[in-house]
Amino acid sequence: MTNVHYTQLDSPVGQLLLTTDEPGALTSLSVPGQKGGLTVQPDWRPAPELFQDARDQLAAYFAGELKEFQLELKTSGTAFREQVWDALDSVPYGATTTYGEIAARIGASRAAVRAVGGAIGANPLLIVRPCHRVIGADGSLTGYAGGLERKLQLLRLEGQEAARPALSPPPTPSCGSAEDESGSAPH
Repeated sequence: MTNVHYTQLDSPVGQLLLTTDEPGALTSLSVPGQKGGLTVQPDWRPAPELFQDARDQLAAYFAGELKEFQLELKTSGTAFREQVWDALDSVPYGATTTYGEIAARIGASRAAVRAVGGAIGANPLLIVRPCHRVIGADGSLTGYAGGLERKLQLLRLEGQEAARPALSPPPTPSCGSAEDESGSAPH
């Protein structure tokens, strides 16, 4: 990324790193220890003033007062990844879905579930683009690049008190860990 502006915000799930390469459009949101997450680079410029809307909306979300983000987002992924990410945006607050349901939502075959998992794993906008709402077909929590405990915390924040406490290892990388640029989950 060139001309990257960033800010860091404290939150109940740790310090958040937000980036933009143009004023007004959020390009990434990373959490501490995130697999594949961004870290501040020497040529990035701090610009907290560019993130006021995101700061306000994230505060309202963590306070339980915001159910849907209204932020301008700018991501760059393959057409397939963008399609999967758009499908994530349609998963409502307090609900969960599965990788297979996301595949069906975009018209992909059951055989594409691994590729859907890879696309979800490449999501650069944790929390804002709700990949934490994607669970395993058996109802178990599956991978989350920000950590399964953080995923459980986000689901509980959204009223999923029955969120599956059984933490299972992911079948594919999930939510925010770009391991394979092809749009397919790594094998």
